[in-house]
Amino acid sequence: MLQRMSHPAPPKPTPSELELLRILWQTGPSTAKQVHEALATDRPDMTAATVLRLLQLMHAKGLLLRDESQRAHVYSPAQPQDALQTSLVSELIVKAFSGSGKALVLAALRGHVSKKEREEIQRILNGGKES
Repeated sequence: MLQRMSHPAPPKPTPSELELLRILWQTGPSTAKQVHEALATDRPDMTAATVLRLLQLMHAKGLLLRDESQRAHVYSPAQPQDALQTSLVSELIVKAFSGSGKALVLAALRGHVSKKEREEIQRILNGGKES
């Protein structure tokens, strides 16, 4: 009889780690230097050494994969953006909304969604495709 392996929940990234993950999801596998350059406009306070250290910590936590085949290591997210977002939203639903997805959606719709986003949500609810 086969037993289902239980996978540990992915680690929860800090706000700074999420920033770096967003860059990697947008740009694809990158070196620390490339991540630092992409981040420099929005976060001039973050040094190249800090970015490298964060990437190393994120790799140790299991948030990133690291290709060590070249001198400059190349980092990539360990999971797709939608998978991590789904995990974070699930945790939020349980913690803040007593497990109710409906309560989360209603809270989001109260002031956190633009008119254009509401129209897109309505199209999806009416059976249309996500744009």
